[in-house]
Amino acid sequence: MSEKVISDYNGYDYKKEFWEDVDREYEDQADRMAIRKLLPKRMEKFADIGGGYGRLANEYLKRAHKVIIFDYSKSELKQAKEIYGDKIETRAGDIYELPFKDGELDGLMMVRVTHHLKKMDKAMAELYRVLKPGGVAVIEVANKRTLPKMVRYATRQSKVNPFDKSVANYKEISKDGFYNYHPKYVEEIFDKTGFKTEKVLSVSNFRSRGLKKLFGTKNLVKMEDKAQKALAPIRFAPSIYYKLRKPEK
Repeated sequence: MSEKVISDYNGYDYKKEFWEDVDREYEDQADRMAIRKLLPKRMEKFADIGGGYGRLANEYLKRAHKVIIFDYSKSELKQAKEIYGDKIETRAGDIYELPFKDGELDGLMMVRVTHHLKKMDKAMAELYRVLKPGGVAVIEVANKRTLPKMVRYATRQSKVNPFDKSVANYKEISKDGFYNYHPKYVEEIFDKTGFKTEKVLSVSNFRSRGLKKLFGTKNLVKMEDKAQKALAPIRFAPSIYYKLRKPEK
């Protein structure tokens, strides 16, 4: 292993305990909505990086001729194989040393992974390496600069300054680290790596128990659809989605 593993999901039933046992339908629908807007409609070889049990597989299975789900957790990948069978291939390994050849993939996505990344720049370099020239990467980033975090900082409930570009490490959430990133910080990494940003979406804009009770999931999803593009310039949602392209040679 080239870096310390931040979160090991081996033996953890992520599907049941995180998604099915808790009301996260709105968050799930918000992710799916963004992916449908950003992923290419046709790809030859595609990988879901950190894809676990394949929660979002139905959003890309019809878009790619060959689908690979990559994850560190072998138990998650086993579950993915049980669900999707021959529709997918699975590969286990280290995100900092991806088991793909240079330029092997036409497209990839990485959702709900960056909060586990200690070395964002190194991970982005690997994603860039495995994409072919002209390939597309859809990356979700855990945002440091959210409205609730601004309020907590302003009222001295938190010492984390959401306005500076340094990486926030919330060790109270995970003893090994739980990372949030300022949009400008990650966008500078994308630029330095060589990626060209084609589109940005603001996602899970209404992630709140109170809003769920007040409006209901169905209404929040409708609001989310319109908000993802409209609020993208502000970049203060919990998740910021980027459509990145590796330039043609």
